[in-house]
Amino acid sequence: MVQNKSDIHPASAPIPKQHVNGSVMNLPNILTILRVVLIPFFIFFFSRPSTSSAIIASVIFLVASLTDLLDGYFARRRKEVTQFGKFLDPVADKLLIVSALILLVANGRVPAWIAIVIIGREFAVTAFRAIASSEGVIIAAEGTGKYKMFLQTVAIIFLITDLPAFYFHEIGLFLLLIATALALYSAGQYFIKFGRQVNLMKVK
Repeated sequence: MVQNKSDIHPASAPIPKQHVNGSVMNLPNILTILRVVLIPFFIFFFSRPSTSSAIIASVIFLVASLTDLLDGYFARRRKEVTQFGKFLDPVADKLLIVSALILLVANGRVPAWIAIVIIGREFAVTAFRAIASSEGVIIAAEGTGKYKMFLQTVAIIFLITDLPAFYFHEIGLFLLLIATALALYSAGQYFIKFGRQVNLMKVK
């Protein structure tokens, strides 16, 4: 199989200056900060035992998730990628997902093992990519991981809203199971890519 150079490349390769610049308080970073600010409001409404509060919580979660798409889009389009944003964006993502899964487990809507697998995968991949970077390898984000994130977000919204008449819980749990399978698959892809690159480096 031919190695895809766009997926894996040496960490020592210089990053074009125009791609890492701009003020810390630019639009992408403001959107990322907004995502963090929304988390306490999401937790507050989700913790209240009423359908209206659950709907508000699901809307907050949706808005917070959309900021994840928008901050990356604007950062690339406006060439406003910053070290602050590169640090805070994944942290904000994990805080949002982890808080949602913990609350869903606490409310008995999601089995604990699913939350453990998804949360464990998130931190394991983050740590693995950091280790790979220290070895001189940058592993690009997987397309499978993006599908996982989409399904995971939709599933959590269904599970938060939890309207029995429309089978929201069953739909949400089914989607979350698929997202869990994709999470494990994409994690495996990261390991395989790293192994291939290490072998190529040994050959050189």
